[in-house]
Amino acid sequence: MTIQQQKENEPRTWILHLFIALGIAIVLAWSSTTIQLNANESSGMQVAGKILSGIFHPDVDFLFNFTNQGVAYLLLETICIAFLGTVVGAVLAVPFAFLGAANIVPHWIALISRFFVMAIRTIPAFVYGLMLIMVTGPGPFAGLLTMSLVSIGMLSKMFIEAIEDLDIRILESLDAAGCTTFQKIRYGIIPQLFPNFASTFIYRFDMNLRDATVLGLVGAGGIGAPLIFAMSSYRWNEVGAILTGLILLVLVVEYFSNKLRNKLTRG
Repeated sequence: MTIQQQKENEPRTWILHLFIALGIAIVLAWSSTTIQLNANESSGMQVAGKILSGIFHPDVDFLFNFTNQGVAYLLLETICIAFLGTVVGAVLAVPFAFLGAANIVPHWIALISRFFVMAIRTIPAFVYGLMLIMVTGPGPFAGLLTMSLVSIGMLSKMFIEAIEDLDIRILESLDAAGCTTFQKIRYGIIPQLFPNFASTFIYRFDMNLRDATVLGLVGAGGIGAPLIFAMSSYRWNEVGAILTGLILLVLVVEYFSNKLRNKLTRG
């Protein structure tokens, strides 16, 4: 059979693709009918312009205010909430990870542990923050507990995958050499898990740093509450100072976290 005959015998899918593209175009056109352009457009553009103006002309006194009302202190509080929440979450995630690894515990125990971890991961951080504020009251402690809970879900899942990818041959060779259980953990398990665990911890800290900013909006400490208050009061220079501090903080943390992650990956 020649190439030309093979092409003739191939199903003509271009008609199906054409109908799919037409259907998508119709849905998009129908969805665009809900867009309403009214007088609010001009005011919205004005607000956007003021926000940009505030970012490029931040309140310098507020930005470099080192009291407990300044941007520096609020950013430090946000970092502490994110870091301590990640640490607590990582410590609590380790036992869940080992209980959820099917190559270490019986299958039914692993299923129960994984179901519990999945249940924790289902609830968003914002909802955890609202619930814990009702329990502990507004403040950084509620933010720390929230970061810990959301960290447990993700870290446990990633730790389980790392444990299940362990090289069993190393443990078998240590067992053949007559090593004790502690020695097998020290020389066979920890060296394999530590780089993966540390890299996952750093990645979760990056996420928690951004989530801690959002949690401040509901009163869970950090810089989120002053940000929403400044926006509600139309103090765009203060908004610009807070956003400038956040951008600088994220850039610094991103730089050092990438350095650490590359060092762990390459040894």
